[in-house]
Amino acid sequence: MAGQDPRALIDFAALDDTALVALARAGRREAFRQIMQRCNRRLFRVARSVVHDDAEAEDVVQEAYVDAFEHLADFRGEAALTTWLTRIVLNEANGRLRARKPTVALDQVETLQHEGGRVISFPSRFGSEDPAAGAARGEIRRLLEHAVDELPEHFRVVFVMREIEECSVEDTAASLGLKPETVKTRLHRARRLLRAALHDKLATSMTDAFPFLGARCDRMTHAVLARIDAHVRDDA
Repeated sequence: MAGQDPRALIDFAALDDTALVALARAGRREAFRQIMQRCNRRLFRVARSVVHDDAEAEDVVQEAYVDAFEHLADFRGEAALTTWLTRIVLNEANGRLRARKPTVALDQVETLQHEGGRVISFPSRFGSEDPAAGAARGEIRRLLEHAVDELPEHFRVVFVMREIEECSVEDTAASLGLKPETVKTRLHRARRLLRAALHDKLATSMTDAFPFLGARCDRMTHAVLARIDAHVRDDA
């Protein structure tokens, strides 16, 4: 229509990552919003697998997004956008671990994580089901969350990416800077540890046990955009 801003006609959800990055570099706020909405769930779960805390995981992802926004020019498309962002999240999350215990060796940090792992608290999405079935599902979820939290970090991150986020071996390897064979080995060992911890009670429903709520996705997206807007105003 005459007089309509052609910028408003863009269907951001239909664009691929390369196009979204180009628009975000040009200052299109909605392009970066779309990037976050596509990546929020994976990045939160990866961060959560490292820092063991929901609130801190959200903060890690927000910091990573702000860093990524400021360095969009560094994204060359040599790896997938989610892979690039995952690396930034892992750098932020691991940096926080080092800051917690700067004088403790890495193997000691891992031991402390096993002893102090916090249970992931996710509400059930199945409130209308039979109470007995709901209780059984809740118990299964609780056991799985405990078991995943207790995995050594290098196994836990691989498990979350491969089994919960359903990333490919290649994507997981690229994100973590590992060889594909190492990813396969760590996933195999993580599964074996989980089987031992759970006595083979959990064979299915891995993804359902880790729902990613829309409210969290929206909250993280809005918070990052507000920070970016404030940064732009400060630079103006």
